[in-house]
Amino acid sequence: MNTELLLWSSIAIIVLAGCYNVSLFLLSRRRFRRGRAPREPRLYVFLLACLNEEKVLAESLARITSLPAGNFLALVIDDASDDRTAEIARAADPERVRLLQRKLPNARKGKGAALNAGIRYLREAGLLDGRDPHDVIVCVVDADGRLDAHVVQAVDPYFDNPRTGGTQIGVRMYNRDQGLLARLQDMEFVIYGDIFQSARRYIGSVGMGGNGQFMRLAALESLMGEDGSGPWSDSLTEDLDLGVRLIARGWTNQHCTSAAVSQQAVLDVKRLVRQRSRWFQGHLQSANLVPLIVREVPVRPAVDLLYHLSSPVLILLTSLLPVSFLIAVGGTVAGSIEAGHPLITPMWLIGPYVLSFTAAYAYGWVYSRREQGLGLLRAIALSHVFVIYGYIWFVAGWYGLWRMVTGQRGWLKTART
Repeated sequence: MNTELLLWSSIAIIVLAGCYNVSLFLLSRRRFRRGRAPREPRLYVFLLACLNEEKVLAESLARITSLPAGNFLALVIDDASDDRTAEIARAADPERVRLLQRKLPNARKGKGAALNAGIRYLREAGLLDGRDPHDVIVCVVDADGRLDAHVVQAVDPYFDNPRTGGTQIGVRMYNRDQGLLARLQDMEFVIYGDIFQSARRYIGSVGMGGNGQFMRLAALESLMGEDGSGPWSDSLTEDLDLGVRLIARGWTNQHCTSAAVSQQAVLDVKRLVRQRSRWFQGHLQSANLVPLIVREVPVRPAVDLLYHLSSPVLILLTSLLPVSFLIAVGGTVAGSIEAGHPLITPMWLIGPYVLSFTAAYAYGWVYSRREQGLGLLRAIALSHVFVIYGYIWFVAGWYGLWRMVTGQRGWLKTART
C-alpha cells in the first residue's frame, strides 16, 4: 500500500509539472515586441570574478575587448589566485581592462563577495564619476564566458524601459561538439532559455543567471544594504537570489533570445554532479526568500517564483519514482510467476513512456531551431537521451541536501580544462 501511494504521488507530481511546462512552452512561442527611442550611449561594465582562471581568461578578455561597442570596460576581479590569472589581465588591453586583486584572508569568500568588491572598486577608483547609474549597465561574465559580438546591440534596447533592472541573455556551450555530455548540457541551457525564461517574460518572473546577466547599476544600488554591503548575497546561487530581490524591489527582469554567452561544458560526470549539487544547495538556501516574495511580489510572478523555489523538494520527491516503479514491477513479475501467466499489460510500457518522454518532442523541436545542422529527427532522438540525463539532478539533489544538512557551505568551484 505504501509503495502504491508513493508511486501515485510521484505520478501526480510529474503530471502537474508537465501541465506547467506545457503552459510555459505555449507562452514562450509568443512574439516579444519592443521599441527603440533616441538616447545617449550607455556605459557597459563587464565584471569577471576569477579564481585560478589562467586556462580560459585570455580568450574571454579577447572577445570582450573586440566588441564593436564604443563605451565599455572590463574589470577582472582576481580572488587571490595561485596561477597566472592576474598576469593575463595585466597583459590585456590597458584601455579596456582593469584589474582588482583581492588578498587573503578577505578573498575566496564566494562569487557574491568578489562581485560586491568589484562594484565598490568601480566607485572608489572614480571609473563611474559623472555617470548616471541608470545609464550604466553591469554585466557579469564567467571567466570562461565568450560573448556574442553583437551582444551589446542586442541587449541595449531592453534598457530603454526605465523599469528594466536586469536582462539575461542565452547560455550555450562552446565545446558542445566534444561528446554527448557536453551536447546535453548545451541542450539543457537552450531549453531553459528558449522555453522557461522566454515564457517568464510575460509572467514577470525572469531569473538572472550566473553568466551573461546584464544589470542596471541603479537597480543594483537599490539592493545595497544599510551597512554598505553590496547587492550580491553570499548564497551559493547568488544570481537566483539577485533576480528575485530585483523583482521584489519593483524592477522588471527581461530575457534576450537574440544573443548568448558561450561557456565551457563539463566533460566529466563526477565534476558535473559536484557543480549541480552546488546549484541545488543554493536553491535550498533560497527558501529564505519566500517571505520576501509573499510580502513584496505581485501575485502572478510570486506564484511562479514560489513554484520555482520549490523545485528542489519536487526533484527529491520525483527521484523516488524510479524506485517505486521498480518495486511495483518486481511485485508484478512475482505475481505473474505465482499466477502462471503474465500480469503486465501494454500500459506498463506506454504509461511510463508517455509520462517520461512526451516533452522530448517539444524539446527536440526547440533545440533543432538553434542547431539547424542537427536536424529535427536527430534532435528528438537526442531529447530522449536528454530526459534520462535529467536523472543526474536526482544524484546532485541528494548530495546537495547532504552537504546542507552536514553544514558544508564551501564553494564547489567548477574545474576548467
